[in-house]
Formats: sequence, structure tokens, C-alpha cells
Amino acid sequence: MAKQNVAEQFVDILTRAGVKRLYGVVGDSLNPVVDAVRRNSAIDWVHVRHEETAAFAAGAEAQITGRLTACAGSCGPGNLHLINGLYDAHRSMAPVLALASHIPSSEIGLGYFQETHPDQLFRECSHYSEMISSPQQMPRLLHTAIQNAVGRSGVSVVTLPGDIADHAAPEKAVETALVTSRPTVRPGDAEIDRLVDMIDAAGKVTLFCGAGTQGAHAEVMEFAQKIKSPVGHALRGKEWIQYDNPYDVGMSGLLGYGAAYEATHECDLLILLGTDFPYNAFLPDDVKIVQVDVRPENLGRRSKLDLAVWGDVRETLRCLTPRVRAKDDRRFLDRMLKKHAGALEGVVKAYTRKVEKHVPIHPEYVASVLDELADEDAVFTVDTGMCNVWAARYISPNGRRRVIGSFSHGSMANALPMAIGAQFVDRGRQVVSMSGDGGFTMLMGDFLTLVQYDLPVKVVLFNNSSLSMVELEMLVAGLPSHGTAMKNPDFAAVARACGAHGVRVEKPKELAGALKSAFKHKGPALVDIVTDPNALSIPPKISAEMVSGFALSASKMVLDGGVGRMLQMARSNLRNVPRP
Repeated sequence: MAKQNVAEQFVDILTRAGVKRLYGVVGDSLNPVVDAVRRNSAIDWVHVRHEETAAFAAGAEAQITGRLTACAGSCGPGNLHLINGLYDAHRSMAPVLALASHIPSSEIGLGYFQETHPDQLFRECSHYSEMISSPQQMPRLLHTAIQNAVGRSGVSVVTLPGDIADHAAPEKAVETALVTSRPTVRPGDAEIDRLVDMIDAAGKVTLFCGAGTQGAHAEVMEFAQKIKSPVGHALRGKEWIQYDNPYDVGMSGLLGYGAAYEATHECDLLILLGTDFPYNAFLPDDVKIVQVDVRPENLGRRSKLDLAVWGDVRETLRCLTPRVRAKDDRRFLDRMLKKHAGALEGVVKAYTRKVEKHVPIHPEYVASVLDELADEDAVFTVDTGMCNVWAARYISPNGRRRVIGSFSHGSMANALPMAIGAQFVDRGRQVVSMSGDGGFTMLMGDFLTLVQYDLPVKVVLFNNSSLSMVELEMLVAGLPSHGTAMKNPDFAAVARACGAHGVRVEKPKELAGALKSAFKHKGPALVDIVTDPNALSIPPKISAEMVSGFALSASKMVLDGGVGRMLQMARSNLRNVPRP
């Protein structure tokens, strides 16, 4: 049997850790690794057109599956392209292993062609970033990188010079056990005791939930029922907590709606569950606040806490709920539910008036129809910008759907690359990329990746020929828009030229049929929808002091968006409010 080289051993370790695909762009310094993948049936090489796409795709796959994924870039400019997608994966707590191949080891530090120092460059967007300098070092270093990515939920970067990758691997490399899943974290008894006392003493409690409530829906609902608490959420908590929630009062933050803002400010005790909500200006400063988070570094960095609880949300609530006293007074909860329904009644009119005849098409209407027609277990990947607004307000979670975006890093051009990673996980599951024209064109080359692998991703393109979120920021700052307009092609014709299904929609009556035909198509499809550039949205509670770039505006161009089926949910929840 032929002796393994370092690249082959590297790939074997990845497969043992559960990696199914290596996303990247080939290059000379990567040749030994790519060849090792070619000869290993347990892993596939996914050739994308831009390394940034590779990192976004790996991050999306990790978020869908919860397991380690991997991407790779060749030396210098190749691996530099990974950095934006890796930032996003790291801030989304997605376990990703990035391979940054390097120039020949004998040339490092001598200004060689394409020389960079990736082991230093990626440190800010990773838990671990180190360089392999000898074959003997590789197995232990790669094991350490994997354990950091999985155990700490984030990115690890391994830098590997091409010549080292081609060297013979050590004959008796130690095969240590690999970390492939994370443990649960239970808070200490002292924290639980104190939290019980605080909840029992409070007359009005509000829960505000983030992505850390994943897998804890039942526990949050049981807890809210026992203490009669309204439940609000941040954007990343929406998919985990909004559905089947009779205590829902909406979302707070820049894309917020409903009564979440009021519920967090009018309570006696605010409990932040699994959220690193970044907009501290939306959090109260005159109520008691408790934060529960599995990452201790998140505790207290957004607001002053009266109690910090280090633990998983589910494990914490399992300890907490049996011990707190049940509350009988639901007046605060009922008042917030009524406020929530009233707030939604007001804004929903913004997209219900003659939308079937409005040209250019209201983007709110597009999102509403998309929500109705998409599968009950669809994965939505969402571009940053106005697509975030439409997804936040119109895509209805149900416990089976997923909504993934660059919600913490805020990068443009993320939706299409993320859809690639999500679709590779399951070709039979509907994956919809909610793309803005600005984001789509930034990495449009990777639409060809859909065609090359016949990935049945459906790109729903909100085409308003402008960078509308940036335009909004200029508008509310009192500045004239400048540099935001774009001259776009017929994207449907571009899709057809690439060999995919493409259809252009300019009238509302054509929309449903176009989406249905795209969804029925077995391969990749793009629906180019010409939308109204004046359909801009601002959150219901915001002031100039809250966040730079946003302020109240008297301009009639700035409209509150609708909220889709959330109004129906709010009306349904009102049935739980006792009649006087």
C-alpha cells in the first residue's frame, strides 16, 4: 500500500470529523489536497466561482446541519477571498474549518509571489488560526482546529504550505478522538436560586428571545404560560420562537414590529434568553434585566445586568420552571397582546391597498405571496438590506422552515452562496434565495455553480435597480441619495443564457404563476421581479439617538411595511385574552 502524504491524511481526518464537502476554488498550492479529495469517496470537492461563496456556503451548511463543514482557498489572494464569509460564519456560531493553503515553506517571509500571512490574517474571525510547519505537526494541529470549531461553535483556520501538503505523512500518527458535538451547559444552583426569587418578586415579566432558543421552543412556552409573560424576539430568534406562540408580541430592533418594544420597557423584569441583541438603544435602562446565555462573554456586554446566568436556555428553563410560583395575574400579558394586534392592524394596510394593480410591484406583496406558496419546510436564505425587512415581516416560521442570513455580520451578497450550501445538504428540500439586485450582482458568477451542479435553488430576485437600504439611510439622515442607482439587465434572460429557468415579472397578476412555475421546475430557477424602489421601511420605534444612520423622517417616501400572516396570528392570540 502506497504511503500517505500529508494532504491525504488531512482529508482523512476531515472525513472522520463528519465533513462531507470541501467548498473552494482550485489553485496550485491546493493541488495535493484537491487530488486527495478526488481519490476519497467519503468527501466531495465543490467547485465554486469565488472563494467568498465557498465560505458562505460552508457556513450555511453548518447552520442547517449543526455539524462541521469545510472550505478552502489557494495561497495569497485565493484564501483572502474567504475572509468575508468566514467572518459571517464565525459571528453566526457556525462550526467551519477553513483551509488556507500557503506559498512554499522555504519562501515564507521573503516577499515571495502571492505571499500573505493567513495564520495572522484570519485570527479576528476565528477561534483558532495556526500554520502547519511540518508533517509531524499536522494531525494534532488539525485535531485542535476541529475541536475549537465544534466545541466553541465558530471558525478554525489551518494554514498549510503546498510543499508540506505533498510530503510523506508520519507513519504512526496518533488518531485521537474528535469532538463532533457540544455538551449542554447547566447554570449553577446559586444563579437558579436568585433567578427564582427575582421572578417570584416581579409583577410583570417579559421574555426576549434570540437564536439561543433553538431547540427550546416547548420550554419557553411552558415557562411563559406559568409566569404569564409576553414573549418578544430578535431577528435571529424569529424562526425558533414565533410559531405556535400564544404569547408573541413581535420583534424589536431596526426591523421590529408589534409590541415587543413596549413589552420590554413596561415590565418589572426583562429576561434575555439566548440573545446577543446588538442594539442596546432598544433595551430599557430602568427595569431589572437578567441574561441567560451559553457564551459567558456575551453576558452584560449590551446592557447593565442585575443577574448573569451562564447556561443553555433549554437546560436553564428545565431547572427554573418547576421552581417558580405560577402567576395568576395576566393583565400585563393581555395588554401587550392587544397592543401587538393593534400595531399590526395599523401597518398591514401599507401593502393591502390595490397591490394587485400597483406597478412597479410592491416588494411587500412579493414577500407575502412567496410566503404563501413556498413549502412548509423550505429554507430561505436572505440578502442583507431590504430583503431582511421583507423576510422578517412576511416569512412565517412554523418549526420546520429555516431562515438564514448574514444577521450578525451584515454582509451583502450572502443569499445565493448560502443557498448553495443549504441545497447541497438536501437536494429534495426547497431552497429559496431572497436576493436583492445589489447583492445578487455582487456574486452573480456563482449562479453558474447552481447550473454546474444542477442545484434546484430558486432565486427570487427583488429588482428595484437601487441599493435601497443605503438609500434609506441617506434619506433619513437628510441627505440626497447618491451612488445608489443601478442599471440592470434582464436577469431572467441572463439566467436562461446560463442554462437555467428564468422568468421576468413586471405586473402583480403575473407573480403567483411565475413563482409556481419556478417551484415546479426541477433545476435552478430565477424569478426576476421588478419592484417599487420607493417601498422603504423603518422600524416602529426609533430616534436619532438610537443608531447612527437611522432617524425619524417626515418624508412620505418612507413607509411602514406590512407584516403578512403575523397579523392573523396576533388576532388568533387575542382569543386567549379573557373578556371583561
